[in-house]
Amino acid sequence: MNLKFALIAPLSIALAAPAAAAAAPTDPQIAHIAYTAGVIDVAAGKQALAKSHNKTVRAFAQEMVRDHTAVNDKALALVKKLKVTPQDNPTSQALNKGAKAELAKLAKLNGAAFDRAYVDNEVAYHKTVNGALASTLIPNAHNAELKSLLETGLTLFKEHQAHAEQIAKELK
Repeated sequence: MNLKFALIAPLSIALAAPAAAAAAPTDPQIAHIAYTAGVIDVAAGKQALAKSHNKTVRAFAQEMVRDHTAVNDKALALVKKLKVTPQDNPTSQALNKGAKAELAKLAKLNGAAFDRAYVDNEVAYHKTVNGALASTLIPNAHNAELKSLLETGLTLFKEHQAHAEQIAKELK
């Protein structure tokens, strides 16, 4: 079963949509997309903490919850400072829809099967989000502070991807 691709296909399409659209995403839309992606990973991490008994997987999930919450807190502080209201958009909606389906699929798994599926999804999710940050969100961000926050997030999320890839190898 290709659980790792269940979220990634709609995510890839959703994150490619702004680049393919006639108009680039606006800063309020970019802020919403980035925040939504963080919320999704926090939810996945919390699910892993509730289901996994693997110390390595649990430590990784704790890292995801901690780091994505911290980045989202910084994002909220920034939009408040800038007096910008993040704008819901089709990309954010597609992300939420895909995440809901993925969480439901993962909820049906237990033990090593859950651990592998969760970590495989984290690898794929971070690859996709990192690609979208680098190719769409950062280049289209107009506000320097938003762009800087996204760049800082990308650096951290690349580390997450590498960590997830290492764990995935260990779980095979």
